[in-house]
This record gives sequence, C-alpha cells and structure tokens, in this order.
Amino acid sequence: MNTASHTRNEISRRLMMTRLTKALLGVTIVPSYLPSKCLASGETKAAVKNVIYLFMEGGQSQLDTWDPKDGDVAGPTKKIRTSAEGLFVSEYLPLTAKQMHHGTVIRSLASTQGAHAQGYYFMHTSYQMRGTIKHPSLGAWLTHFREAGNPSLPSSVYIGNSSNHPGEGFLPPQLSPFLVSNPDNGLQNIRPQDGLTVESLNTRLQFAQQFGNTFRAAFPHRNVRAQADMYDGAMRLMKSADLVAFDLSREDDELRKAYGKDSFGQGCLLARRLVEHGVRFVEVGLNGWDTHINNFSSMSGLCQQLDQGLATLIADLSNRGLLEETLVVVATEFGRTPHINVNQGRDHYPQAFSAAMFGGGVKGGFAFGATDKTGSEIIERRVSVPDLNATIAHALGLPLEQKVISSSGRPFTLADKGQPIMDVFA
Repeated sequence: MNTASHTRNEISRRLMMTRLTKALLGVTIVPSYLPSKCLASGETKAAVKNVIYLFMEGGQSQLDTWDPKDGDVAGPTKKIRTSAEGLFVSEYLPLTAKQMHHGTVIRSLASTQGAHAQGYYFMHTSYQMRGTIKHPSLGAWLTHFREAGNPSLPSSVYIGNSSNHPGEGFLPPQLSPFLVSNPDNGLQNIRPQDGLTVESLNTRLQFAQQFGNTFRAAFPHRNVRAQADMYDGAMRLMKSADLVAFDLSREDDELRKAYGKDSFGQGCLLARRLVEHGVRFVEVGLNGWDTHINNFSSMSGLCQQLDQGLATLIADLSNRGLLEETLVVVATEFGRTPHINVNQGRDHYPQAFSAAMFGGGVKGGFAFGATDKTGSEIIERRVSVPDLNATIAHALGLPLEQKVISSSGRPFTLADKGQPIMDVFA
C-alpha cells in the first residue's frame, strides 16, 4: 500500500468535503466524525457507561511511575506510600498517590510490539499493524455496539495531536472519533456564517439533499452514505444545547488551575465535561515519554502534568458521583528498560510494563501482577495487550465474542483473542 498516496487522497477528500459543505450550508467547518446509531446486536448489560482513556505517547517508564524499584535500576527515583496500604508508586506522582484507594495498577503488561507506531496501533486496536487493513480503535467499537449517550454530540472524542490514531478502522467513517486538538479553544467555526438566515440554511440543505439523492442511488456505497450522515450529524451538533460541554470557560478558575493549565490538564477537564454530557469514550493524549536521553529530568515535568490532571480528574469525578460509572485508564505503547543507558535514559521495553485503572468498578488500592526485583521479567500473571482491551470492553458490557465482518469479508472481534482480567473488578 502506498501510504503517502493514501494520505494525500484522504486529505484531498476531506478538503473537498469541507469546501462543499461550506458552499452548501454556509458553515466553515463541519466535523466529519459524528455519532451513529448502534449497528450490531448481542451486547451485554454494562455497569460502566464511560471511558476516559489517558494515553502516554512515547512509551512511559513504568519504573518511574507505577512499578518503582529499589537499587541501581531505580536511578534517583524513590518510591512513596499511597492512600492504599502496601501499594507504592513513584515519588513523581504525589497527588495520584493520594487517590490510589480508587484504583488498580496492572504491573504485568507485555506487548509484542517495540516500535512506536506499531505499539501505539496495537494498544489501540488489539491487532498488529497490517498494510492491507486498518482495525478499529476502542472508541469506534463502543460506538458500533452501543447507542450514543447523547445523540446530538459525538459518541467518542480524541483530545490530542497524534497522527497515529487508527480511528474507525474498517468500520463506517462516521464512527471515527471527533478530534479536538486544543481543549482551550472549544469548537471553532461551528455556527452558521454571519448573515445566513435559518430559511436560507434550510433551502441549501434541501438542495443538497435533492442533489445527493440521485448520486446516492447511483452509487450505494458505504462512504457515500456516510457523507449524508455527516450532514445530518452536523446539523444536530450545530443545534445542540450541549455544545457548552466543549466550553471550558464555564468552569471555575480554581478548578481549571487544579487540573493544570497545560493542554493535558485542560484535556482531562474537558473529558469530564464531555462524559457529563453523554459522550461515552474520550481519549486524552500526553506526548513526550520517549526518554532515551535524560529520562529522570524528563520524568519531573511529564509526571507533573500527568499527576495534576489525573489526580484532579479522579477526585472531581468522585465528588460528582461519576467515578463508579466512568472507567479512567492510563496506558502507553510499551515500557522502558530497567537498564539506564549512557545518556541517563531508558530505551524501549515491551517485555514488561504497567497500566492503571481508576473507578469503573475496579478494585481500589490493588496491584495486579508483578515483575521481578529489577523489573526485567514478569513473575506473576502476565497480561497481553488484547487482555487489557478485553478488560475495558468487559467493563462496558461489550460483546467480546461477536464477529464483525470487515469490508474485505474477514471476521474480527473487538479484542482479538484477549480475555478480560476479572480479578481487577471489585
């Protein structure tokens, strides 16, 4: 597959659709990632309504966060006690340490992928990257199996700037996450242009529908139908009173400061606002964890952002009665080496690393699995990447065994052959 050509074609298609929408509707930008109705049956009852997925892009060091050690492999990193007896985390997470009675740490995660793009893709889809097919991310699977929590808002949202996100994969295009690159800006250019009346807008919509009906009848393809859905979803979004969910200026200044005024902290705050308004799956990315050089000085700044945003998010959800119905997941594409290299850095290490979960029915103050005293090997209860994704899906009540047929005619399941880790649930 010619990736560069595919990317150019995709950009050209989106640019064309944006210009067409502007001409017909008088709207500068209409989001193409909009909620859809449930497309499959067989779902089970879900105890958890929402997922806030915090992804540490670049490969977070487990030894300097969730699985601290003693001795030479620790470097200058010290472990500290938490609000859960017998559970320790790194000194770089002092605020989160006070919230560990709400959470579970998984210390025996292992991946088969040790490169960034491949590891990111595997964590998001449970499948290895292939040139012939693109697999759906968890948010797209959730939208596929469940009705939108709020029909006028996107079912899933990605807050960040990663170019690696697999989006909807082989599922319909309207299941791709809605992109917010800067949480401070809210939704830009979502209102009709100045001077465009409701009557004029409706006339343009009718014209667009008439024009499109003939084309859709001649070309009854999935992407053509998805374009019609885009118009409908765009109008719902433009008219929705819940657009205020994207407006952080409505939050108290002190709470905004508590989350951290950086993009990640404000992204966590936006995630909380979105789940309050019915968005089922929100991912917030934090880049910079590729610490081959100066790992320990990098940890200070990175963990400060994570610690402030995560700890405040957990406390805020708990105070609002939302934590039990919202699963907060902290994940990364792979870990870092116990060995400290000559540049005071840690290299890629998929053999053994960590993830964390809070709320959503998981046990509080619990550590699942273990590595040896150097963090080099898993010695208790190995967890694969598909197992982790199956655990999240199980919490949401999604059907793990149900096969979905891709456009190429191949059957796929949500988490491949992954099995949920039942012991992490209370």
